Amino acid sequence: MRSETEMLELIKSTALTDDRIRAAWLEGSRANPNVPGDIFQDYDVVYIVKETESFREDRSWIDRFGERLYMQYPEDNVFYPSQPDRCYGWLIQFSDGNRLDLHVCTWEYASKEMELYIALVDKDGILPAGENRSDEIYWIRRPTQEEFSCTCNDFWWGLNSVAKGLWRKELPYVMDRLDFHMRPLLRRLLEWKIGMEQNFSVSAGKSGKYMSRFLDPQVYNSYLCTWSPARLPELWSAVWEMCHLFETTAQDVGGRMGFTYNSEEAECSRSYLARVQNLPEDAAEF
Repeated sequence: MRSETEMLELIKSTALTDDRIRAAWLEGSRANPNVPGDIFQDYDVVYIVKETESFREDRSWIDRFGERLYMQYPEDNVFYPSQPDRCYGWLIQFSDGNRLDLHVCTWEYASKEMELYIALVDKDGILPAGENRSDEIYWIRRPTQEEFSCTCNDFWWGLNSVAKGLWRKELPYVMDRLDFHMRPLLRRLLEWKIGMEQNFSVSAGKSGKYMSRFLDPQVYNSYLCTWSPARLPELWSAVWEMCHLFETTAQDVGGRMGFTYNSEEAECSRSYLARVQNLPEDAAEF
């Protein structure tokens, strides 16, 4: 496996020897000092160009980066919105284990997307600074009372659909509701708890992947228990675990931040959930 030094030298030398490339920077996790390094970190690289067409027409120029195992052209995917004339990418998994996410972009486009970065090449002096390695842009933001209330209401109301889906044994629907509606609300609340306890100066990472660094192990384990196989008994158990964790976290966050928490709404929602769980399979009325 090529080392970081070897990969960065290759990335920089490519930019330096190709006159079409005017600047280059490294972004993503390798530019973030708060992310622990490992062998699976991508090399997220942006090349600044005046046009992307020549790079798209003759794609053999990427051969210099090494033996490819497989790759993706995200801007060619019909399900992803894109502006290939302004930004075009190659996501490359190399056979030696390294991965390169490479984009050629116009300065007009890329300058609006700059966050964490380390400058690699700057032929025209256009980059605002040599680097920006502060991840403050990703820090958990302090919520307002309105955001807190809306999150709680959205969660407790969402149980209505989950309950019906469980009673009907519509398990794909239930799993979808839990994964894409309920759990993100719970994760948001847990991130506010982390932010509150860390003075809103940390990031929980994409999809909350760094939660284990900040949450009490018991709370973190409870969060993991909100996932379950797609079987009725386990799903009911996971839903009740989710309710308990949301309730205790909402009371904690709301109490310590001086927010009003609608405990009656939560109790009524859980009461409805329990009634549905106890309904016979052939119930003709509620």
